[in-house]
Amino acid sequence: MSHRPAALADLLPDLGRRTLVMGILNVTPDSFSDGGRFVDEEAACRQADALAAEGAALVDIGGESTRPGHVPVPADEEQARVLPAIRALANRLSVPISIDTYKASTAECALAAGARLVNDVWGLQREPDIAHVAADHGAPVMIMHNRETIDPGLDIVADMLRFFEVSLGIARRAGIPDGDIVLDPGIGFGKSWEQHLEALRRLPEIRALGFPVLVGVSRKSLLGRLHDRETAPADRLHGSLAAHALAATLGADIVRVHDVAAHVDAMRVVDAVLRPGDRR
Repeated sequence: MSHRPAALADLLPDLGRRTLVMGILNVTPDSFSDGGRFVDEEAACRQADALAAEGAALVDIGGESTRPGHVPVPADEEQARVLPAIRALANRLSVPISIDTYKASTAECALAAGARLVNDVWGLQREPDIAHVAADHGAPVMIMHNRETIDPGLDIVADMLRFFEVSLGIARRAGIPDGDIVLDPGIGFGKSWEQHLEALRRLPEIRALGFPVLVGVSRKSLLGRLHDRETAPADRLHGSLAAHALAATLGADIVRVHDVAAHVDAMRVVDAVLRPGDRR
């Protein structure tokens, strides 16, 4: 039973009418694609302004890399990275900020500083108190599927459905309305290469749960493996565009990306075909 009205529709009024682009802002020294570029508060603010100007519907700020082999950071260090940027941007950015964290204490500090949504790569299951934090602040949550280990023999979509059932229970018990929940299949997390492709292919099965779906494939190594040449993450724009256009065609409502302007253009083409009545 939800304890409050849903806020997601107010924060993202075009959700469901067009494919929204979430801009990535990593204020980390070791993120796989842009680590170290935006650790300075001024640089982070300039980048956030640029993402919004290019058409991002929201900006996702993270202070801990979740790339394969990453070293977890303590909550106080994560907060020291993200909070200056959130405080500086909260009243000047034209779009809402989401905090990319699985830590309840970081979510609490970030929401108090002006973030409006919580993007949890562990689907509220690593620190379930994060759901209560989000509920207390009236913040929508993005629930991502993840696994500690990769099991290539697993039916990955069946595993997602089980995972989401647990996460949805946590969210509902905390008082988060269903209308404030977004699901993310977690491409690039806890899956084999084949399972990443399978998750994308079967995206309609996740969308059938009735929640908006977020997909993030931007610059990931999955794309590099599909190229016939060595590519650095920043050179994977074409693959990112293809993957996100496919995801939008299969039901994704939000795509999480580094290259906002290019994706806004691409999603306009997808939406012009799939959602002609809602085109703006």
